[in-house]
Amino acid sequence: MKKIILATDFSKAALNAANYAADMSLAINAEILLLHAYQVKFSYSDIPVAMNEEEMRQDIERAMKQLKEDLWRKTKNKIDIKTEVRTGVFIDELKAVCELVKPYAVIIGSQGKTASERFWFGSHAVQVMKNLRWPLIAVPTGAQFSTPKKIGLAWDLNEVPVIAQVEEIKKIVNDFNTELHIINTGKPGVYDPDTVVESMKLEKLMKPVIPVYHFIADKNTDEGIIRFAEKNNLDLLIVMPKHHSFFDTLTHKSHTKQLVFRSYCPVMVLN
Repeated sequence: MKKIILATDFSKAALNAANYAADMSLAINAEILLLHAYQVKFSYSDIPVAMNEEEMRQDIERAMKQLKEDLWRKTKNKIDIKTEVRTGVFIDELKAVCELVKPYAVIIGSQGKTASERFWFGSHAVQVMKNLRWPLIAVPTGAQFSTPKKIGLAWDLNEVPVIAQVEEIKKIVNDFNTELHIINTGKPGVYDPDTVVESMKLEKLMKPVIPVYHFIADKNTDEGIIRFAEKNNLDLLIVMPKHHSFFDTLTHKSHTKQLVFRSYCPVMVLN
């Protein structure tokens, strides 16, 4: 059975992602694992640390139980929901759980106004998006799940495709019976003949899926992709850091980073 991991910090952004995960699980008949990882701050006295950790653990367990009950009510008890609380570094614990669960996707909230909500797109989340080998979906605040009718794939056609990623994309397209729109960008006024050759190779790999190809010219590649997603009402945008610079700039202040944070469209990262 398919499994979805919902990584949560109980913020509004994470709650919205939880609702998205619940609706998605109903659509594909998947289980949900609610995951929270926290670190304990050490002090010079062992007793206060133990007491603080115990209180923290109890608070987290109560929040997990409440979230689980809320999602059960939302889905009318139609999905199996499990919870797991871990002590340790978020990225390390998430990777460890993924290796055990082998999820269909990991879902996190991608936006928020408070400091805790912005954590998800802080340095830790950026590292997860760059390095997690399982499909990761970042859900913007306010985005609601509906069965995708259009999925966009930002792909640099000059790069050699990775078969595992192609198979993952085909699986998603088939599971949702959706259109696949492949977005390739270039500089305005520059023609690259290799693009035609590579698109033919990709078309062969994608069979029996028949993608729709779009070639857009924009001085800023990432902004061009975001504008395309909004203009064409994409339900999900797939990016691959290994093949595209889309997330390379996330560790720096940039217009791209702000556009991604404000994007209405959920983004799936495939490493």
